[in-house]
Parts: sequence; structure tokens; C-alpha cells
Amino acid sequence: MKIKFVPDFVLVLGFAATLILATDSRADVRLPEIFASNMVLQREMKVPVWGWAEPGEKVTVSFEGQNPATETGADGRWSVQLEPLKAGGPFTLTVKGNNELKLENVLVGEVWLCSGQSNMEWTMSRSAEYNEELPKVENSKIRLFQVGKAWNQTPQDKLSASWKLCNAENIPNFSAVGYYFGQKINAELEVPVGLINSSWGGTRIEPWTPPIGFQSLPTLSNIAEEVAVKNPATDLHKTLVKKTLAEYKSWLETSEKNLAATKMISPPPVFPGQLAPYTNQQQPTVLYNTMIHPLVPLALRGAIWYQGESNMSEGMLYAEKMKALIYGWQNVFNNPDLGFYYVQLAPFIYGGDPTRLAYLWEAQAAVEKALPKTGMAVVNDLVTNIKDIHPPRKKPVGQRLALLALSRTYGKTDIAAASPELEKMDIDGSNVVLHFTNAKELKTRDGKNPDWFEIAGADGVYRKAEAVINGVTVTLKNNDVAKPYAVRFAWDQAAEPNLQNEAGLPLGAFRAGEIPERGTFDTLVPEGKTFKLLYSFDPTKPALTNNNQQLVYKTDKSREIVGKIKRVGYFLYLKPKEGTEQFVFVTMPPLDSNLTKLGVPTKASGARFQQAVSDVTVVSNVSGVETGTFAAGCNVEFWDCNYAAPNTAGIAGAGDQKFDFGDQMSPGVSPGYGSMQIHNFAKKQTVLAFNNFAAGNGCDVGIGNNPSGDGNPDWTFSKSAQNYSGGQLMIFIETE
Repeated sequence: MKIKFVPDFVLVLGFAATLILATDSRADVRLPEIFASNMVLQREMKVPVWGWAEPGEKVTVSFEGQNPATETGADGRWSVQLEPLKAGGPFTLTVKGNNELKLENVLVGEVWLCSGQSNMEWTMSRSAEYNEELPKVENSKIRLFQVGKAWNQTPQDKLSASWKLCNAENIPNFSAVGYYFGQKINAELEVPVGLINSSWGGTRIEPWTPPIGFQSLPTLSNIAEEVAVKNPATDLHKTLVKKTLAEYKSWLETSEKNLAATKMISPPPVFPGQLAPYTNQQQPTVLYNTMIHPLVPLALRGAIWYQGESNMSEGMLYAEKMKALIYGWQNVFNNPDLGFYYVQLAPFIYGGDPTRLAYLWEAQAAVEKALPKTGMAVVNDLVTNIKDIHPPRKKPVGQRLALLALSRTYGKTDIAAASPELEKMDIDGSNVVLHFTNAKELKTRDGKNPDWFEIAGADGVYRKAEAVINGVTVTLKNNDVAKPYAVRFAWDQAAEPNLQNEAGLPLGAFRAGEIPERGTFDTLVPEGKTFKLLYSFDPTKPALTNNNQQLVYKTDKSREIVGKIKRVGYFLYLKPKEGTEQFVFVTMPPLDSNLTKLGVPTKASGARFQQAVSDVTVVSNVSGVETGTFAAGCNVEFWDCNYAAPNTAGIAGAGDQKFDFGDQMSPGVSPGYGSMQIHNFAKKQTVLAFNNFAAGNGCDVGIGNNPSGDGNPDWTFSKSAQNYSGGQLMIFIETE
């Protein structure tokens, strides 16, 4: 390999030229890309204008009789503020320092940020209404700003974008939802509108959220800490780096001594994974840093948001992340009144559990109830192909967002902007009567009776309901449900319901009422009221799906529970065909922070635990079961696979001949027999057992030791479920 040497004088000349260019460039007043000719400034708000120049350089901004001036700071940045402006234009904005910049054709009106993933990014040219709308798009009062895609771990000042006029040349590649939103705002308010499209298909919500957003919610403290540790400017990062460097320094010193003494050296310390940089655009804050931060602190009226597909399985946790995004943007743009209007995802066949999407719909609906100046556009009536995740009809989506903004941000209360919403539920014998707000009358778009309503009785089984409209109420009934307890609507990813209000705005998915599934538990274990139900099912008739890899829960609230887990509780209730009811409730510190792994340890859950557990509390009415709190002496055997009798775990008091509390896990067969056992091995006692999950009514289930003298204490091979007329196995969570 040949190395080419460059003469020293060439390097010196090159460095000097670079220095001169850098100095000249810094001396010139520079503006962020968002400030340019053809832009729109926000009316009726103080408008920050900022940029860069030589440190100490005087900079003056002139606009419509205002001439604020300042001096550039030591960091080369300057900032001034224009007092609130009236709508109008075109105007000229001048920035003067050592050089002068003139921005021509500047308007004053309403400025909105459009963000999200592919359904916001979806261009006009691909929308269903494009050919009809194209001849009408030219509008000198609407301006478009398309932010280029980029991501970075640290905040950036520059971006790739420019302001463009709204015409047939520039509109094809702009956001369809954004355009139709802006078109409606412009037409209704008769003021200029600036639209900033910063979206990226397939992205999650976390990358768009600034650090302050995660910091504002205790439920997201883990993400906030992760972001802080990766930021070289934070104390957390510096502390961890110092600790790591000290460990490496100590290792180097010890290794050098060992080398000199001809001794073996140990492996170097492991590099902390928390310090590893982010690697793609899906990770927290990285899109905020590049596609939002360069706009900060621009004066904005609000934002519209169409995202959620990439967070679809998160249930109520998504509501927390939306709040973080909203709080974060309100903070960085210094605008606590920033409007935020968003789209509830459209029906789509994602596959898997058909109710997963409904839990996200519920989370999205919760946000507008929790935060002012927010609103959700329901679009479950706009699907043309249930297998297309990009519904092509974007005009009504943008217009529904605009209606919400006109009503809640601009105070036009005389327009119908919101979808119907459940106000209350009355139970009248075997009927359920639902009362709705945001409607003068209810109707169906196809003239048929309302569809996608279900009701459930005490058994928790939801059945299709007959629905009848009466003004703004809907009455539900199913002849097989004599006493209804709960109702749900459109609780399926394929639901395209027909109910709407007089303005044609559809009803979104919801559920109401409560199945009294905790009734037995709360009666028998009153001290358990602080625990939240996570999963429940009948262990005497368990059902598995997906080739015996996944248990079918009667109740699954894993998408609703947020917060740090303090304790987990296992409640087993059995009704013998003969004799009195039995129960046990066992609580302990959580085996894992993943809620899925706290349920039945199936192959799908990925849970395998064979370990001692401490601080265990047992409450039971079964004779012989030791109750109280045990600091030690307890263990769990949770796995999906087969197992054998030998005490390879070395549990004190366990035997090798019978299945008890020290068995040998055999992971080679999965899914296999399966074990969900809690033991008090210090007392040589099985506390709770549920085995052979796939056997249905032939599974093993029991409280205390198996009383059969020639059987296995942990109920293995007992097929004991057939001895009971029913039961409940409920997993509870206590959060901090």
C-alpha cells in the first residue's frame, strides 16, 4: 500500500483557506431554513426570529414597522421577538447585520405543523381525490414547507427544506391530510395558512418526542433516563462515563502489573450498553432532534398528528406517550395553548388478536378527554379496503381535523366537529340504554340498524346485540343475556360500524360497564383491593391456541396497566363438585417487569422461572396451607416445557422420585407439559399448582399438597381439574 504525502506548506495554505472561509461564513447573518421567502408567520402571537452571526455582531430585524435589534451571543446565536401581528401580506422581512437578508412574499396568518407516519406522509398524488382536486389547488394564501427525512442522536440546527407556493407543481408530493386541513382552515378563516409537513412512514411516536416530554410523565421515566444517559451533556451520562473510565483504568493498571509478573489477566470490563449510541430512526428523540428541533421556537398555532400503527400493540401506554409528545412540543415551542388534533387509526386487518387495535383506539380516545385543546378525528367509515393500511380518502380526514381545530382552537362552537361520545349507560332489566353527546340525532349511514354492538353478562362473554336508535340513545338487547353488565362497540380490528350523528361523524370504538369478575376475590381477600387485575381465566377448563403456544385469557388487561410494578399476586379459586370452595392468594415481588411473563408461562409468553422468591405472603382457607408472610423458603417453577422428578435444582427437602418443589426442567420439548407452581419448600408444601395447560378439563390444578398418598405433591399427572365444577385463576398487579 502506497501512502501519498502532502507537503507541509500545502496543508498550511489549505488550513488557512478553510479558516478564512469559516470566519467569513460565520460573519454573515444566517437564518434557519424555516425563515425564508414565501413563508407564513403566525398571527396574533409573539413571533421569535433567530439565527447566527459573528459573536457580538449587532443584528436588526425589520418587519411591518417593527425593528427589534440585538447582539449575537458568544455562541454565535441571536434572537429577537416581533410583537403580535395581524393577518395579511405579502410583506418583506429584512435581517441586517454585517450583511443583509431580505425575505420576500411573506404572509401573516396561521401556521400548523403536520406530523406522524405514513398516513400523514401520504402524498396528494396518491390520494383518492387527487385528480378532482388538482385543478383547484392553486392558492396564493397557502404555503408549503416539506421537511426532509433525517435522524440524529443530538439536536440539530439545520434541516433540508424550503417554503413553496401551493400550486399544481408543488402539491403532488405534499401531505394530502395536511393540505386538506389547511385548505379548510384557509376557507373558513379567510387568512393565510402555512403548513409544515414533518413526517416519516413507519416511525414510532418515541422518536418525535423531545426529552422534556418523557421527563414530564413518571410512567415513562425509563425512557427519560435512557435518553439522558445517551446525552453527553447530562450529569447521568458524565457519571456513567467516569465510572466506566475508572473501571477501565483500574483494569489497565492491574493488567500491566500481571503482565510484568507473568500472571494471567482478566477480561476487560463490559462496556455499558446504556452508552451505546442509537442506531436508527425508531429510537427516542432522534427525529425530534433533526425534523422538529430546527423549527424551535417557531410561533405555531398547533399541530395535527396521524400516527400509531407502529405502536399498535401498546394499548393504554400509547396514551401516555401521546401525552409526552404533546407536553414536549408545548414546552419546546413555549406554547401551552398549542392545539393538537389527531386521527384515530382506521380499521385494518393486522392479524393476531383482533382486539389489539381496539385497545389502541381506546388509548387514543383517552387523550382528548385528558388534555384541553386536543381532539380526535374518527375515520372508521372511510375505509375502502380493510386490508390497506393507507385508506386513500384523505380529504375527509383533513377536513375532520380542521373542524376540530375550528371548534376548539378558534372558538367556532356553532359547527359540528366531534363524533358522538357515550355520556352514560343505564341498565333496564335485560336492556342496556346508551346515551350519547355530540349529537342532535343518531342515524346510520346505510339506513340499517346499528351494528358492532355487543353486551355481556356475569360470565364475561360478549354477544352480538340488537340495537335500536331513539333520538340520541341506543337500546341494546340479547335474549341470551338476562342481566347485562357491560357493553362494547366496534371492539375488533375489522369493525367498520355504521352509526353516526346528524353531521355524518361516526361513533368510535368504546366499552363501558364492568364484569363483576373481582367479586369473588374482593369478598374472600379484602386486603387485595389495592391490586389491579391483569389476567383471569377458568383453570378447570383452560384453552390454548396457536399450536398450544398461547393461553386464551377471559380477561387480559395487560394493555391498560402502566406504572412500575411493586408486587404480583396469584389468586386461585376452585369450586369442588363436592365440598366447600377453596382459595389461595399469593403475593411476591414481580418475577419480571414484562407483564406477559407474569401470566401463565406458555411458549408465547417466553416465561421460564425456576428460582427462590422472598417476601411472600399467603392467604388461604385450605386446611394445611401455611399462611402469613415468609421472608425466605419459597420458590417458583414456571415453565412451558416438560420436566422430570430429579432434584437437580438442589432445593432443600425435595426428593428425586416424586414431582414436588425441586424438579428438573426439560426445555427440549416446548410447548410441553407446562408448570405454574408456587412452593413453600421450607414447609415442604405446594401452595398453588396449575400444570398440563393444553389438557383442558384433564389438566392438573390444586391448592396445597396433593392429598393423594401415592400421588405427586405438586399435582403433576393428577388430572384434578375434572374434580371441580369451575374456578378462577387471576393474576393481579400492584403498582407504585
